[in-house]
Amino acid sequence: MTAFLIVAALLMGGALLFILPTLLRKEAVVTRHALRDEANLAVLRDQLRELDADLAAGTIDAPGYDSSRKELERRVAEDVQPGVASTDSKGDRRWSAVLLGLAIPVVAVALYLLLGSPDGLDPAQIASKDQAHEVTKQQLIDMVAGLAQRLKDKPDDADGWNMLARSYDTLGQFPEAAAAYAHLVTLVPGNADVLANYADTLAMSRNRSMQGEPEQLIERALLADPSNVKALSLSGSAAFERHDYVAAVKQWKKILLLVPPESDTASTTMSNIGEAQGLAGDPAAAQKPVAKARAAAATEVGGTVELDATLRAKVSGAETVFIFARAAQGPPFPLAVLRKQVKDLPFNFVLDDSMSVISSAKLSSYPMVVVGARISNSGSATPSAGDFEGVTEPVRPGAKHVKILINSQRN
Repeated sequence: MTAFLIVAALLMGGALLFILPTLLRKEAVVTRHALRDEANLAVLRDQLRELDADLAAGTIDAPGYDSSRKELERRVAEDVQPGVASTDSKGDRRWSAVLLGLAIPVVAVALYLLLGSPDGLDPAQIASKDQAHEVTKQQLIDMVAGLAQRLKDKPDDADGWNMLARSYDTLGQFPEAAAAYAHLVTLVPGNADVLANYADTLAMSRNRSMQGEPEQLIERALLADPSNVKALSLSGSAAFERHDYVAAVKQWKKILLLVPPESDTASTTMSNIGEAQGLAGDPAAAQKPVAKARAAAATEVGGTVELDATLRAKVSGAETVFIFARAAQGPPFPLAVLRKQVKDLPFNFVLDDSMSVISSAKLSSYPMVVVGARISNSGSATPSAGDFEGVTEPVRPGAKHVKILINSQRN
């Protein structure tokens, strides 16, 4: 609030510096004009007196007098400007300048109090407004519960059941999500995406184990769509879990033929293939608790965030940068958040479970996440129009070389 008042006062002072000197200069010009006209009138009066004396002395006749007098009158009209301010008007101009200088800030403040929002400058008010836009976990739970209640009367609403399953997944309620997917599969039995999501969620509800029913669902997904990237990835993970590294490499190599070579998916898949190939050549390593080691490594995502060169002139460096990860298929809120400033870019970051926004929804709870960065001019975690941002393609938790380029603006 204080900073705003100081800036407003400086701006009004700057405006007066432009206005008052102009008014005072006008007064000075008027004064110079008045002095010049008074001198011209004095000269013309003297010439008229001399002309009257010549007529009285007989040195000039009546026609000559009339002609000379008319010439003097013409010169008066040309040399003396009408409407010149008097000494009193000069004082009036000074008072006008002073009154105007006082009136401008008074009127400006009055208009702001009448039409503006002074309370909007209160940090407490600003914070409360930001919080009002944030969706709490309890609100999400209530919304999902309402959706579940409505779907009891709509057992054939496939879109609704898909939303319910994904919402439970978002909240980390994997048994409930698996139950919703089980019903959804009966509505769309040949949908490879639904089968893959069901398998993934069911595995999460069983302590991340892909063995048994989850792997059977993956096989059904691949029968429906042999090119389904998520199903191939899960199939490789299932083979890796049972220490069949050759089969894992075989499935993961198929993914490389389906995704862009420069994508994060390709990079993560290559890393998985390298790990599986290394273990395949080391029998002793195959006996290690690989699944647990992989689970520990999958609690974080790391990489670099950069600002596009074309946008550098549009930021000062003091703006807040939010680096975040959110579920590729799940909630809009972030699973992990890191806060920096534009001046810190480019920046090497690591997002992990310790940075989770909601304790039950962690980065490691989801098979694929989207990583992004957003420059907030307001400093608020709530996205707004005009913010600059950049996001990646979905990557697996555990990815280490994610590259984020901030190169677009929110509408």
